[in-house]
Amino acid sequence: MAKTENESGKVGFFERISRFFRDMRGEVKKVVWPSKKQIINNTLVVIVVVIIAAVLIGGFDMILSALVKMLFTKGA
Repeated sequence: MAKTENESGKVGFFERISRFFRDMRGEVKKVVWPSKKQIINNTLVVIVVVIIAAVLIGGFDMILSALVKMLFTKGA
């Protein structure tokens, strides 16, 4: 029988590291990885959403910049 605890009942440092990597390996095996088609589809969705957000933010910036310019040019 292999002994994993020392005399005081505590698990050793290297045993904890070993257990961590064994557990991590087991969890990675449970992961359901997406297919290539799903990755491409999700990437395209992200790119489209980023472009739409950039256009909206740019549009608001242009509108607000024009309003601020009009306020300062009228007041001067």
